Amino acid sequence: MKKIFLYILAGSLCFSACKKDDEVETFVEPENIEVRNSLDEQAIQKFMDNNYLDTQGNIKAFTADAADDNFKKLSELSPQKLPSGVIYIKRDGAQPTPGKAIGDNSLIKTMMRGSYYRATDIDGNVALTSGGTLINTIDLEASPVTDPTFYYAKKSMITDARPRSYFEIEGLKEALKYFNGFENLPNETLPNLQGVIIIPSKAAFARDANYYNLQNATFVFNFQIYHTETRPANQE
Repeated sequence: MKKIFLYILAGSLCFSACKKDDEVETFVEPENIEVRNSLDEQAIQKFMDNNYLDTQGNIKAFTADAADDNFKKLSELSPQKLPSGVIYIKRDGAQPTPGKAIGDNSLIKTMMRGSYYRATDIDGNVALTSGGTLINTIDLEASPVTDPTFYYAKKSMITDARPRSYFEIEGLKEALKYFNGFENLPNETLPNLQGVIIIPSKAAFARDANYYNLQNATFVFNFQIYHTETRPANQE
């Protein structure tokens, strides 16, 4: 009888331990916006420490392979942080000379990879998780796009209920002003990406309703501006 009891007890303990191992820690969005902003900042720093730019300027994650040992972390590539929290990195040797300045209302044609993440804290591990693709003309369409909606929303899309801020990522427009664009670079030109822009949620949509349903999202853009010009009236 005692042996049976011990077997049952041992089985119960095993079941309990297995159950704990199988439980997945879930993240609950913090009510305090300052906590959200802190998570974004910590996770972005970790992202910059864990990734680098390859020889074409693509963002890549470090691996255990020695092949990427000679590449510098994003955090070592002179990232510039704006008062809004937006970070931009200009890649040496990939900028137009002199190129054309990008203004508030400039038209742009770009090859771009844009990803979105949510900064989470799961069991003490703060990181950018739940990643997805907002745009990828580099690997998918393989052709430049003119004025993606999150950069510039046409007047025909704007209403009182859906203002420009419903579509556009403010932090992207802010950071692009620190880059010059190429002019009339042929579409078939292989991308040589100019740099990186990282936008914490507070400089994107924060907790506001938006066209993409991406509240509390951090955005990472990797891009080359193939052409920019003052926006023609027929492109407003």
